[in-house]
Amino acid sequence: MRLDKFLKVSRIIKRRALAKEVADQGRILINDRVAKSSTDVRVNDKIEIKFGNKTLIVRVERLMDTTKRDDAELMYSIIEEKYERDFKNE
Repeated sequence: MRLDKFLKVSRIIKRRALAKEVADQGRILINDRVAKSSTDVRVNDKIEIKFGNKTLIVRVERLMDTTKRDDAELMYSIIEEKYERDFKNE
C-alpha cells in the first residue's frame, strides 16, 4: 500500500493530498529512510512523521483498503510521540 493512502486510511493524516505533501517534503521516514508518498508500506514498518514541533513514531500493524473510524487505530501502534520545546518563547 502506498504511504499516502496508508496515512489517510489510518487517519494519521486526514487528507491524502496533505499526506502526499508532507511526504514529498521529506518529513516522513520509513525504517529510518526518507520516504516519498508512493513508497510502499508493509506490516511491521516503522514510520516517523514530523509535524512542526511534534514527531510521531508508529509501527504498521495492519493494511486495510478502507476502515471505519473505530478500526483505523488497529492499523498502527504508537511507539513514541515527541514534542520539541520552543526555546524562543522562554
